[in-house]
Amino acid sequence: MTGHVSAIFRHPVKGFTPEPLTHVDLAPREGFPFDRLWAVENGPSGFDPAAPVFIPKQKFTVLASLPRVAAARTRYDEASGVLHAAAEGLPSFAGALDTAEGRDGLAAWLTTLLGDELRGPLKVVEAPAAHRFTDHPQGQVSVVNLASVRDLGRRMGVELDPLRFRANLYVDGWPAWAEQDWTGRALMLGWAQARVFKPIVRCAATHVDPLTAMRDLDVTRALFDNFGHMNCGLYLHITAAGRISRGDACTAPAVTPTPEEDAEWA
Repeated sequence: MTGHVSAIFRHPVKGFTPEPLTHVDLAPREGFPFDRLWAVENGPSGFDPAAPVFIPKQKFTVLASLPRVAAARTRYDEASGVLHAAAEGLPSFAGALDTAEGRDGLAAWLTTLLGDELRGPLKVVEAPAAHRFTDHPQGQVSVVNLASVRDLGRRMGVELDPLRFRANLYVDGWPAWAEQDWTGRALMLGWAQARVFKPIVRCAATHVDPLTAMRDLDVTRALFDNFGHMNCGLYLHITAAGRISRGDACTAPAVTPTPEEDAEWA
């Protein structure tokens, strides 16, 4: 079972616009480059950049609790460090997120956009070193099997936008749902080697149309009703550094891990 990388995305600010990439360089124990490097607190979260630990996504402005987040169109300029943001009915924003002025400016712009839906004052926080604001404390890289998304859409009678699942990598060519049995197995992604950490349990963020910013589909209910679980996608850990480019082969695991591999992974 060999698939190929159909798309690569990063999400510089947690919860906001996915940005397409042509390639990415990944390495063990490092975060996905410029992915979920910033997050926006929805009221104080308790995050301490001097001692970073996992913070639940409910503490931030995310689609699961604030669908209107999808109304913002954001774009990060890696060369300048400037984040650009736009939304219908608002003046556009541009600010450097490595400065307090830029972070405060983004928080003020988002406060205007999100308004009464907010719990508390917004604050943009930055992840130091290899820390990332992922939905799971060990979720280094996320991958979604496009065949599984298409199969779920067929069962729901709709065409599901894969961007509802906010993955880093989208793979085509794997059989639908084959990935559900891959926990602990090794696979190749382009020139990088990885091991499957666990399936991704989905939440209400998938209910939001990324184009309209409206809750329109109960994806988690459809997953449970059709398959008895709410999984779609995998978290991976990179085990050997390498570049992954669009079109690269993704070789799925062919056999279960040996007891020695299981012990090493544990």
